[in-house]
Amino acid sequence: MDKQKKYMKEALKQARKAYELGEVPIGCVIVYEDKIIGRGYNRRNTDKNTLSHAEITAINKASKKMGDWRLENCTLYVTLEPCQMCAGAIIQSRITKVVMGAMNPKAGCGGSILNILEMEEFNHQAEVERGVLEEECSAILQDFFKALRIRNRLEKAKKQEG
Repeated sequence: MDKQKKYMKEALKQARKAYELGEVPIGCVIVYEDKIIGRGYNRRNTDKNTLSHAEITAINKASKKMGDWRLENCTLYVTLEPCQMCAGAIIQSRITKVVMGAMNPKAGCGGSILNILEMEEFNHQAEVERGVLEEECSAILQDFFKALRIRNRLEKAKKQEG
């Protein structure tokens, strides 16, 4: 198994943790010198915090591990294309490379709606690789939203009965 798939599988493990909490299943790991130094998964509802995205959590952990806010020579693996907040944090933290699983046509800022990660206007850009284990990354999201729609229909029907 190549390195990209190996670490994306680790990000998928993080996404499954979010899924188990009833959160949108997005996971992230940050790698430095072939070691994971930061892990994160979506916890917005659990923490009741807008900032509790997988990437932000992983960046915070990696920064503590490195003892610096600069995460140069690090690669971030994320199961879903980052939003504008996370893409900005990635650039601010000087992460060298971003590897994405699924694209996010509704909110993605790594190439779908915007491409904050590779904007030449900023003083730092990240190298970007897209589509690593895309089917697996998309499938966990599709499964989550399918189950959510069913759950919402059942709750609505229950309210109408009662």
